[in-house]
Amino acid sequence: MNMRKKVLFFVLTSVFIVNSSFSQQITSLNSDEISWKVKAADELDGADINAGNYNDKKWVSAVVPGTVFASYVNEGLEDTPEFGDNIYHVDKDKYNRNFWYRTKFKVPAEFKNEFVWLNFEGVNRKADVFVNGTYVGSLNGFYERGKFDISRIVKRNSQNVLAVLVYCPVEPIPNYAGPTYISSASWDWMPYVPGLLSGITDDVYLSCTGPVQIVDPWIRTQKLDGSSADLSIEVELQNSTGSDVSGVLTGIINPGNIKISRHVSIRADHFSKIYFDSSSDSVLSLNNPRLWWPSGYGDQPLYTCNFKFEADKIVSDVKKVKFGIRKYSYDTEDNVLHVSVNGKRIFLKGGNWGMSEYMLRCRGDEYYTKIRLHKEMNYNMIRNWIGSTTDEEFYHACDKYGIMVWDDFWLNSHPNLPRDVFAFNKNAVEKVKRLRNYACIAVWCGDNEGYPLEPLNEWLREDIKVYDGNDRRYHPNSHSDALTGSGIWVNLEPKGYFASPPLGFGGEKGWGLRTEIGTAVFSNFESFKKFIPKDKWWPQNEMWNKHFFGKSAANAGPDRYYDSIVDRYGEPGDIEDFCKKAQLVNIETNKAMYEGWADRIWDDASGILIWMSQSAYPSFVWQTYDYYYDLTGAYWGAKKGCEPVHILWNCSNNDIRVVNTSSDNLDDAVASATVYNLDGKEVPGFQYTSKVNAESNTAVTCFTIRFEEKNNLAYKKPTFASSSADNTLPSEATDGGAGSRWSSMYFDSQWIYVDLESIQEINEIHLDWEAAYASSYKLQVSDDAKSWTDVYTCNDGNGNQDKIKIDPVKCRYVRMLGIKRATQWGCSLWEFKVFNKDRSIKEVNPLSDVHFIKLELHDKQGNLISENFYWRGNEYQDYTALNTLSEVDLNVKSKSRKYGRMQIITAAISCPSNAPNIAFAVRVMLVNSRTDEQILPVFMDDNYFSLIPGQSHEVNMEFDPALLKGSKPKIIIKQYRTPTTVK
Repeated sequence: MNMRKKVLFFVLTSVFIVNSSFSQQITSLNSDEISWKVKAADELDGADINAGNYNDKKWVSAVVPGTVFASYVNEGLEDTPEFGDNIYHVDKDKYNRNFWYRTKFKVPAEFKNEFVWLNFEGVNRKADVFVNGTYVGSLNGFYERGKFDISRIVKRNSQNVLAVLVYCPVEPIPNYAGPTYISSASWDWMPYVPGLLSGITDDVYLSCTGPVQIVDPWIRTQKLDGSSADLSIEVELQNSTGSDVSGVLTGIINPGNIKISRHVSIRADHFSKIYFDSSSDSVLSLNNPRLWWPSGYGDQPLYTCNFKFEADKIVSDVKKVKFGIRKYSYDTEDNVLHVSVNGKRIFLKGGNWGMSEYMLRCRGDEYYTKIRLHKEMNYNMIRNWIGSTTDEEFYHACDKYGIMVWDDFWLNSHPNLPRDVFAFNKNAVEKVKRLRNYACIAVWCGDNEGYPLEPLNEWLREDIKVYDGNDRRYHPNSHSDALTGSGIWVNLEPKGYFASPPLGFGGEKGWGLRTEIGTAVFSNFESFKKFIPKDKWWPQNEMWNKHFFGKSAANAGPDRYYDSIVDRYGEPGDIEDFCKKAQLVNIETNKAMYEGWADRIWDDASGILIWMSQSAYPSFVWQTYDYYYDLTGAYWGAKKGCEPVHILWNCSNNDIRVVNTSSDNLDDAVASATVYNLDGKEVPGFQYTSKVNAESNTAVTCFTIRFEEKNNLAYKKPTFASSSADNTLPSEATDGGAGSRWSSMYFDSQWIYVDLESIQEINEIHLDWEAAYASSYKLQVSDDAKSWTDVYTCNDGNGNQDKIKIDPVKCRYVRMLGIKRATQWGCSLWEFKVFNKDRSIKEVNPLSDVHFIKLELHDKQGNLISENFYWRGNEYQDYTALNTLSEVDLNVKSKSRKYGRMQIITAAISCPSNAPNIAFAVRVMLVNSRTDEQILPVFMDDNYFSLIPGQSHEVNMEFDPALLKGSKPKIIIKQYRTPTTVK
C-alpha cells in the first residue's frame, strides 16, 4: 500500500476565478506542503512547544492527513506491520495515548482579505488546537469539521506555530467511543491497530474570506417528471462581523449557464438561509436534463454550480458544488426493499467496504483506482460499512463511476450508547450536510445489524429529514426491515445460491435484499509471498491465522473452504498449487452468489452486497481484488456474474437463463450452449440454440440442458412425498438439477417415491442428501405404490452422497422411507436417482469426467454481448480430472498503445486447433521484465478464461507506465497446469 499524500481534491474544487481581482484563497497545510512532527504528550519535557524556536528535531515526522502509528511506520520505527505477524508484536501502550502534532506555516501574501481561517476536515478522536500558543478551539468526533477564525492571532508576515493535541479514542470502542473507526480495535478481517487510528485524519488548510462566508450549499432534485426536472437550492450565509452586511448572492449552473441571484442582508454575527426553487426562479425548471444513473443503467453526468457573494461589489466568498440530477424512491413490496432511481428499479449488485486501508493510508487518486475496479466488476453499489470511510474522494469517485452508496453511521449492534451522544449526533449532522450533494448516496443506515438505541434512532431519522429532506431513505437496521439478514459468510456449493435462499442472520427469510453474504477468498501465490514468511508457507499454520485463515475468522469458514478445494480439485501438493486451486473455488462461489440472486430478479430478489469487495489488510477472507490490487478469482467471478446483460447456467435445474439488468430491452437475441469434453471436442447431442427477448429488468429462460436424461431412470418422472417444507416440491429431487431439493416437514417417518411409469429393472440408487438427512432409512420398491418391499436398510446415515448397489429387481415405484432424522429439520434430498447400471454401460456416457459448458448471447446483428463458461463433473463437484490436462502451447501476440497518461497492452492469445485438450483457466499477468514483479494495479477486461482448440481471445491491460520504473513490461501466461513466459 503506497503512502501517496492526499490531494486537497474537495477543497481545490472550490477554487475558481470569479473576476480578475479575486479567487477563493486556500492553501494546504498537509504534510506534502509543510513539515509536521508528532510526539507523545506524556514524553514532553515541559518546554513551550508553541515557541517559534522550540527544537522538535527529536520528534517523529508526521504524515498529515494520517495516523500517529502510520507516521512511526513511515519513519521505519516499526517493522512493516502487514508482513507476517509484525503488527501483533507492536507495543499498543506506546500509541494508545495522546499525541501532540506541531508545524510552522506562513500566511500567503495573497491573503489580503479580512478573515483568515484555519480549517480541519477530520481528527480522530478529539483535538485541542493552538495557534502561536493561543487556544483557538476543539474538535470532538472524527467527522466534525473545524473552522477557526485566526485573523487576530496569526502573524501575516512571519512564521506561525500550529500545535494540535490529539486525544486517542478510549476503549472499549464499540459503540462507546463513537463516532470513530470501530474496527480499529480489531475485527475478524483486520488486526488491532496500535493507536486506534488516532491522528489528524483528514485535510488541514488555510482559507481567506471577506465578512460573509458561504456555508454548505445544498442542491436538490425536487421533482423529476418525464423530460423535465425541478431543482431547489439552499445556501447559508454567515456574517462574521459586528455589523450588518448587505450584498448579492449569485450562482451559475453549468452546463446550461443557468444563472440565479438574490440580494440579501445578514445581521451582525448572524447567519441567513437563502432559498431558490422553480417557483421563484423558473430557470431551475430544466428541460431534458442530463440524468445521473447508477452504473449499468446509464451515464453519470455531473453539473457544477459556482456560488459567489459580493458586498459593495467586493467578492467576499465563493464556493463550487458538483451535483447530479437524479431522484431516489423506495418501496417494500412483498416485504422486500427495492431502490429506484429516476423512476426505474435498480437491481443492486455490489459489496461491503470495511475500510479503505487498515492504517488510513489510502489517499487521493487511490480512491479512483478502488472505485473503478468496482465499476469494472459491473457493480452499482458499495456499502460504507459502519461509516468507516470518511474521505470525500471516495464519494467523488462513486459519483464519477456510478456507484451508489449504502452509507452507515458509526454503530454496531452493541447494546450501549456512545459516551457522548450529543457529539455523536453533531457528527451525524455534519456527515449529512457534507455529503448530501453527492448523487451516489442512496441509503442512510443507522446501525450495523441492530437498531440505534434511543434517543439516537429518532435523532438520526430527524437528521435525515431536516438536513437531507428525506431525499434518501433512512434505514435503521442494516439487516432487517424488508431485508433478509446478514450472512452467511462461508462458501456454499454453487447450487446453494440457486435452489433455496441461503440462510441469513436476522431479517426476513428469502433472497430479497441481502446486505452481507460472503466467503473466504484466498489470494494468488504472488500476493501470498508478499506477506507470509517463507518458512510459514506450507502447510496451513498459525501465521495463516494471523491473516484470518483460521479461528480468527471463523465466520469465513476457512476449514470448509479448505475442504472444498480438496474435495473438488484434489489434495494440493504445495502452497502454489493450493493458491491455484483456490482461485477456481473463488470463481465458482462468487459467480454463483450473484447469479443465484439475479436468477430470481424481482421474484423475491432485489439485490446482493457481498462481504467484502474491498481489502483493507492482506488476508485470505472476504475480498475480490486483494490488498496489493491483484485480481483474484473472486473478482472475475463477480465481474462475470454482475454483467448488465448476462447469460447464465442455473446449476440447480440446468436451465439457461438471460438476465437483463440494463435500461434497454433486448430483442431478437440468440442464446446458445455448447458442451465440450476435456479434449476440447464438442459433445454430440449437447448443442442448444434459442431466440431470446429480454425486457429491461427481467430474467427469461432460454432452454434446459438435459444432462441426466439418458442414464437416470428417475429423471423428471412423477414424484410424490409424505410432506413438503421450505417451499420445496418432491419433483425437485428428480429434476436433474443439483441445486434444487425436496424437504419433508420436520418429523420422523417421512418418505418420497418416484414413479418410473413402467416396470423397469434397477440395480443402483443414489441419494444426494442436503444438510438435513436421515440417520436411519430404508429403500423400497413396489409395483402398485401400495405394497412395498425393502431392498436396502441403513442405520448409520452420515448425510453424504449415498450410492447404493442392490440386487437387480424389477419394479415401477422406488421409495426412500426416512425412519429417523439426524437433525431438528426434516429429510431433504438434492437428488433421488435410479439406475440400471448394466443398461447404462451399453449407453456409454459421452461426457468426460469433467466437461465444460460454453454459453454465448448474440444480439440480432450478431454481436457477442455475453459469454459464460462453466466446468461440471459427472460426479457432482468432482473436478479432479482437470489434473490430467496437458499444457497447451498457446500463441501470444501483443501490441501497446498510449491512452492519456496510461498504457494499454492488448494480448491476443490463441489455442492451436491441434491442441491435445482445452486450455483451462488461462491467467494473464503483466510483470516487470527486469524484476519479474507483478505490475499492479492493472485494469483488465478478462482473466481465468478457457480456450477451446482453435479459439482465440484478446485481453486488454491498462496500467500506469510509471510503475515500470524505467523497465519494460512482460506478459506471463499461466494455465491451470504450467506457466509459460512470453516476451
